[in-house]
Amino acid sequence: MSVTKDYRIVRNSLIGVELNEDESKALTEIMAVRSLAADEVLINEGEPEDTLFLLAVGDLAVTSEIDGKETVMYTMNVGECAGTRSFIDGTTRKATLKAVAEATIYTLEPDAFEGLLKQHPRVVYKVMRALFRVTHSNLTRMNVESQALSNYINKSGGRY
Repeated sequence: MSVTKDYRIVRNSLIGVELNEDESKALTEIMAVRSLAADEVLINEGEPEDTLFLLAVGDLAVTSEIDGKETVMYTMNVGECAGTRSFIDGTTRKATLKAVAEATIYTLEPDAFEGLLKQHPRVVYKVMRALFRVTHSNLTRMNVESQALSNYINKSGGRY
């Protein structure tokens, strides 16, 4: 599996949606690359790590332990990112990330990202906007799911 960074992966990702070619190259330059084998864990639930992960190749299972059993909550697709909350506020991980098959992950450390402020402040601004959009999208999805669960429990808002 290739571990060469490609700025086009960043540019076509959720965090690179507003970036032009030069901005994507600047961001990609400060990122590291990590290759995972099938079933290899990238990060465990509860670990205190503030790295942002961008899925470049493959699929990642987002799992959580429920009633003592590992449960897949979501499967990430290429271009999606994980760890947005921890990246911003340094809180512990709320889920485990594990490769479904071989995968390539681009990683971004907060210190490296903040280092872009002097030479590429627009990159930082655009990525922060993208991180807000990702977080807002996740929150909206969770609210919809919570409402559907509430409707189901209360037998309202639909046929149950």
